[in-house]
Amino acid sequence: MQYKMLVLDMDDTLLTDDHKISDLNKKVLLEAQAKGVYVVLASGRPTSAMTAYAKELELDLNNSYMLSFNGAIISAVKDDTILFEQQLTVKQIHDLYDYSVKMKTHIITYLDGEIISETDSEYIEIEKEITGLPHKKVPNFKEAVNRPAVKCILLAEPSYLKSLEEDLKQTMPDLSIAMSKPFFLEAAQHGIDKAASLKLLAEKLNIHQSEIIAVGNAGNDLTMIEYAGLGVWVDNVTPELRDRADVIVASNNDNGVAEVVQRYIL
Repeated sequence: MQYKMLVLDMDDTLLTDDHKISDLNKKVLLEAQAKGVYVVLASGRPTSAMTAYAKELELDLNNSYMLSFNGAIISAVKDDTILFEQQLTVKQIHDLYDYSVKMKTHIITYLDGEIISETDSEYIEIEKEITGLPHKKVPNFKEAVNRPAVKCILLAEPSYLKSLEEDLKQTMPDLSIAMSKPFFLEAAQHGIDKAASLKLLAEKLNIHQSEIIAVGNAGNDLTMIEYAGLGVWVDNVTPELRDRADVIVASNNDNGVAEVVQRYIL
């Protein structure tokens, strides 16, 4: 099979634990693009927290794309053109807030390039570190969030948060719910996930799903792993998902992405 697109989750997949692209990963991804393969970043991160990495990989020079906010936005790296965007309604956000209060979790959303929350948390601090976005703590979440936003994240101790995943799916079936890290339970508009947006992008570029490789490590990657012609986990995949991909490669800290490129593209 000649693959035409390589779709990469970022945190804990492409990036090492210190949030960097290894020299080997960068080298082979540039070589893949020189062969005409689209390299696409697909992350739960906000768009602005992906752009520097995309440009480090020269996605702008190769006319490629990013799927940000778990696929709620598709954008062109070259000129920041938004091809697709889907937001949560104010009511959905407020309902999520009420659920988080009831279940005693933290909740954040994003407005005007800032992380919005009513509380402080060690997990919010991690999101600040990952995204580089400022944190705006507000006295009243519902009053502050008075217009649509792309997604919300519920944050709590991992084992407790995992216990809420199915309950939230049943309580709010009009949303797309997925774990992106053990302490991040993400909520987006119904039908929004990485696979749905990947399908839209692939159709735009006239690329068949059999010609796509997708690489990830967590629950919010599962739909694109199962959609792609070749679905790949890095070795640090969430344990219960381990048998849900075609291939497992080395971990994010051991150049797993480079292994994929070398084996299946170069």
